[in-house]
This record gives sequence, C-alpha cells and structure tokens, in this order.
Amino acid sequence: MLDDEVVALYWQRDQTAIDETEKNYGSYLMAIVGRILPSREDREEVVNDTYLRAWNSIPPHRPRQLSTYLGKIARQLSIDRLRKQGSLKRGGTEYALSLTELEECVSGGDVTAEQADLKQVGAVISEWLYTQPVEKRNIFVRRYYFLEPIGKLAKDFGMSEEKVKSLLFRCRKSLKKALDEEGCCV
Repeated sequence: MLDDEVVALYWQRDQTAIDETEKNYGSYLMAIVGRILPSREDREEVVNDTYLRAWNSIPPHRPRQLSTYLGKIARQLSIDRLRKQGSLKRGGTEYALSLTELEECVSGGDVTAEQADLKQVGAVISEWLYTQPVEKRNIFVRRYYFLEPIGKLAKDFGMSEEKVKSLLFRCRKSLKKALDEEGCCV
C-alpha cells in the first residue's frame, strides 16, 4: 500500500493503518531503534510506541513522506528512552558512538538547552550541510542522524572505513569552524 493510502487510513481512523505501517516500515523502524537501544524488549516497545504516536498525531498532521515522519518519531522516542534509563553514555550503541564523535564540535559541557540558542545552531548546521557536496552531506546525515555504522557507510559508498572516518573527521572540523564563526555557543 502506498504512503498516501496509509495516511488516508489514519485520517479515517481505520486501525488497518497500523497494520499497513508495520508491514511497510516495521523493519525500517526496528533498524533505527536498534542503533540507539541495546535491549530487544526496549526496541520492540519503542516501535510499538511509534505506531501509537503516529496514530495520535495523524491527524492533525499529514506527513508528506511517511517513512521520514515515522523515523523521526522512532528516533526521538529511542533517545528519550535511553535518557530516561540514564544509560546515554554507557554501552556501545551507534547513538553513543556518534555522540562521542560529535563532542569535538558540540561540547555539551555545562551549557543547558535554555542557555543555548538551539534554533540558531540548527540553522547554522542546516546551512553548513547544504554547502557540502552531496556525498559528504549524505554520509554525515546517515552517520549522525540515522546513526548508521561506519562499516555500512563504507560499503554503501564504495569506500574504505578509514576513508569514511577521515571524511567524517573533516566534516566535524568544518562544522565546528562554521559554528564558531557564527558565534554559536554549544
């Protein structure tokens, strides 16, 4: 079933929307959640919570791309679960690894969300991303938003793992420079 048809089922409050969502995106959501949460039970629960959140938010929202909408929900629920468990920096999840990599450009020190102008930071990051060549941008987003492992990125882009690591290092350095130039305090 196409995304528009599934979204229409949500708008009609037809419960088959959940079944179609699971059929079309269950493994995709499990992959996103699996990069953040180590526990199988937590992953299954978060994916189910994603379906519930989608049910409760469609309507009023009408996502243009259902996969992105669901992925964003699943990612945020996973991160919230990890924070709630207090295990953000423990374990070897891709989320923890990617946070460690990004620490050099976004310190996360004593600065709280209330003190930082997060909209400005987001705008600078977005602007910076669009100045990057498509391949670099895709690798950066897939690593730090979709939390894909270095090995998978290397395989998908036909590069060695070392080349991907080097490219990401240069990207982080460039991003830090862009943030510093705009006076973003993070």
